[in-house]
Amino acid sequence: MPLVSTNAEPVAAPTVLATQHGSVRPLAAEDLERVAALFLTKFRRRRRLLDRAIAETAEYMRKIYLDPAGPSGANNALVQINPQGDLGGFLGVLKARYELNGAVLNAAIIGPLMADPGTDHGSAGPQLLRALHQGEFDLYLTDSANRVSLAFARPMKYQLLPAHCLGWTRIFRPAAVASAVVRGKWPSLSRFALDPCAKAFDAFTKKRFEPSVQHSSSHRVHRESMDAAQFAERLPTLVSDYSLRPRWQDGELPRLLALASEKRADGPLHFGGTYDEAGKMLGCYAFYGQAGGMANLLQIQATGSHWGATLDGLIADAWTMGCAGIIGQTQSRFMPQLFSYKNVFFRYAGGTMVRSRIPEVTQAVRSGDIFIGGLMGDRWTRLSSDDFGR
Repeated sequence: MPLVSTNAEPVAAPTVLATQHGSVRPLAAEDLERVAALFLTKFRRRRRLLDRAIAETAEYMRKIYLDPAGPSGANNALVQINPQGDLGGFLGVLKARYELNGAVLNAAIIGPLMADPGTDHGSAGPQLLRALHQGEFDLYLTDSANRVSLAFARPMKYQLLPAHCLGWTRIFRPAAVASAVVRGKWPSLSRFALDPCAKAFDAFTKKRFEPSVQHSSSHRVHRESMDAAQFAERLPTLVSDYSLRPRWQDGELPRLLALASEKRADGPLHFGGTYDEAGKMLGCYAFYGQAGGMANLLQIQATGSHWGATLDGLIADAWTMGCAGIIGQTQSRFMPQLFSYKNVFFRYAGGTMVRSRIPEVTQAVRSGDIFIGGLMGDRWTRLSSDDFGR
């Protein structure tokens, strides 16, 4: 399929798709509470569903999936209705735009994929994905697929990006990390009993875990904080060296960052950048963080050979803030810099996959020449981490 489009048209939601296993149709407002209850059961392991948790989750889903001013601009999320008329599954979809060789492409960012085990017999997930593929999107992507979703998607010719499937962790204060984990499992434990011991231990091991500047010297490169508007203005310039990259329209990126700032699990959203001695920006980053907690990287981007200096700035900001450590999603372009850090650990964090029928898109993905993850994923949403109703 040649690349001929220069103006991507709005993508209409798929029409109703019916099979012997049920039907798939676009998400409607009346579905939200049932979808919210299923989400809390599947992804938050809630055995007892409180009305306020369902209401808060449903309202948030309305904002990101049904609100015309939201990130999608149109409803592309899908529900599966089983033959008995009950909700069998849900697929969250956000619309985005990419560009490649001057052509504008409609992209579907796939979020939560879930099925009700009480009404589904293994057909809802594949049926939802097949219905999505019948739409008019040029590419489909996800950066948070679990292993069940991977099993559904791989036979459907999704390309897996292994380097993006990993998460990395840099620990600063190991006892504070352990204390946070314990309080997460047993919230009734007082931090006044745990924190003094954690602080004493971390003070003893400070020299072992304190980050050092690895790739830059302070007189040549410096870091500065910035606000969301400045970050939105500068990020598009830094991603211009990707062949397959996002095409944010006027006001779209600031709106996306405003929604991303609503996440609560890891603290407020902070922005920073690295600059050379002449004031030229070398890279920028955005992360959630607060003193005593784990900082969570949302986005990092740099030009050319400046990934190391930008990573230095990010880690220095999280350390100075008093964070216990920092976690983030890997990218192929800064894996060599991550490997050079001490006390960095890697783990499987979620499948990053892309599907397209366009050969040029497939080739760009295969060569790693795609900007994906962070703001071009769904980990910026509250659905990725927040505990609703608490």
